[in-house]
Amino acid sequence: MTILPSAYLAPVQYYTKLCGGESVIEDRGEHYVKQTCRNRCRILGARGVETLIIPIEHGGGTSHTPMRDIRISSHDPAWQRRHWHALRTAYDNTPYFLYFADTLAPIFERHYAFLCDWNAEVENAVCALFGLSRHKKISNEYVVATNADDDCRTSPLRSPSAVPYWQVHAPQGEFVPDLSIADLLFNMGPEARLVLSAQMAQESPKRTV
Repeated sequence: MTILPSAYLAPVQYYTKLCGGESVIEDRGEHYVKQTCRNRCRILGARGVETLIIPIEHGGGTSHTPMRDIRISSHDPAWQRRHWHALRTAYDNTPYFLYFADTLAPIFERHYAFLCDWNAEVENAVCALFGLSRHKKISNEYVVATNADDDCRTSPLRSPSAVPYWQVHAPQGEFVPDLSIADLLFNMGPEARLVLSAQMAQESPKRTV
């Protein structure tokens, strides 16, 4: 069973594990880890890679707080508007942005108190757009890994051999790996499933979308 953290518009490699047909458990009992996919994602625009960061409450020692209790900061109510503006600016010229925007834009107008709840809302929307199924359980208590290879909580979820796909803003036509699933979705649309399947096959020949 693969153990994953809660993640915001997670990297492509996160989704190959999430939707690879194997059992997955999302650990919300783990301690929050700063500067990771738990509250940030990387997108690619005309000016290069940009990191979108969800502001969180820092009271009480965040690094020792379980993910299930991490709250989104109430002191920056405009962050969702900024994130959607950044996504629109980066991907407005991609083939599929307008096709998916009507589904995703309303999510960025809803407010959630807890980071895990927001991440889950976005993940559900992405999986629905892709037509992806998951075999996922959620644990509010820390999950003890029995196999280090299945524990993806401390991994940056990057692949040394990511399957390339077409990107509108690829510099000099060179593929930029390890970006948010949003990059794959807006650039490739329905063909994104083929990219995910190719990545899964590369990681493990038995895994397919």
